[in-house]
Amino acid sequence: MPFTDNRYFKANPRLLASASGMFYQTPEGREILDGTAGLWCVNAGHGRSRIVEAIRDQAGRLDFAPTFQLGHPLAFEVAARVGALMPADLDRIFFANSGSEAVDTALKIALAYHRARGDSTRTRLIGRERGYHGTGFGGISVGGIVSNRRTFGPGLPGTDHLPHTHDIARNAFTRGQPAHGAARADALEGLIALHGAETIAAVIVEPLAGSTGVLVPPAGYLQRLRDICDAHGILLIFDEVITGFGRIGAATAAERFGVTPDIITLAKGITNAAVPMGAVACRRGIYDTVTHAGTGIELFHGYTYSAHPLACAAALATLALYQDEALFARARSLEGHFEAAVHGLAGAPHVIDIRNFGLVAGIEMAPRRGAPGARGQDLFRALFDTGLLIRVTGDIVALSPPLIVEAAQIDTMMAMIGAALSKLP
Repeated sequence: MPFTDNRYFKANPRLLASASGMFYQTPEGREILDGTAGLWCVNAGHGRSRIVEAIRDQAGRLDFAPTFQLGHPLAFEVAARVGALMPADLDRIFFANSGSEAVDTALKIALAYHRARGDSTRTRLIGRERGYHGTGFGGISVGGIVSNRRTFGPGLPGTDHLPHTHDIARNAFTRGQPAHGAARADALEGLIALHGAETIAAVIVEPLAGSTGVLVPPAGYLQRLRDICDAHGILLIFDEVITGFGRIGAATAAERFGVTPDIITLAKGITNAAVPMGAVACRRGIYDTVTHAGTGIELFHGYTYSAHPLACAAALATLALYQDEALFARARSLEGHFEAAVHGLAGAPHVIDIRNFGLVAGIEMAPRRGAPGARGQDLFRALFDTGLLIRVTGDIVALSPPLIVEAAQIDTMMAMIGAALSKLP
């Protein structure tokens, strides 16, 4: 099983059988309040009939269509709808099937772009410590979570990493963007001096890092990265697999933070997780450079299930829901209540930091001596058993409820977490 203690699970299985709205149900019929939108992905809530019917109808009309030298209308319709939500001119879309595939696709596009321009020496890829970019070899190579890399060798050659932005000593219990840490972007200048700008193709970061435990970008940090990349001809990639589609109160983090990258990776909320889908949005200039560089197939890359008809149907229904129910604006309107509620846990046992932005929050606990991560797992299991689904990474709780969450449900989540913390050794 993925990212699972398999022996423990087999001895102590926890199962989900159905879902509707804000709740999962276990096989025994017990309700579990969803505090994580599944895995950051069910932004519109579970079991939405509009999405279900779209998938069912599409399966009976066109179950699969190859997209190598062929196409189908839904793929272009989804591309247009997604492109319209992206900032600036990032309206050229390539479809994948997951965030991991979207990241590897984005890295390939960056390399292909420089090669098409005649800058074939630009092959180095820069990630960031504590970054999560999926589980493909490209993603773990630019990623910076140690456990994702340790077992699998050195990864791709020619990668390097910026320092992470977490500074608990100066930024603990910050509400919104931390005041300290923008200068950490200047480490990119050091990597440029070390390797040479002419060797660096792209920098990839999560604008708000989720899987590592919710690291909100310091004020000014993302703009500083943008400025340095511009000065040295380096592409900037935002991994928005988590932040895309309303999670922080806008279609993208790029829009919310006011910093426009050259490439954006997307997945999760694009279909409300009903059918797997990933996507890469890139600037028109990148697309034009790659596609005008020669004749025949310009980008030797793709997937059997790129723009799968069922995924496209789910995406169109999901995007329509977001628009018709104004869910991005709804998330923005709930930020204040969510922030106040989560910071109400500041005095709870074991809590050493709380950080939040949009409808995302991280609650960091002190680790047990000699057993890092054990407290987090105990809290996860205790809360599931009492009716709340959270996400833990090490000893950090990550919360990201569906955008349909009610204020009273936010309060319930925090009360349940507080009660569980008080019983936790």
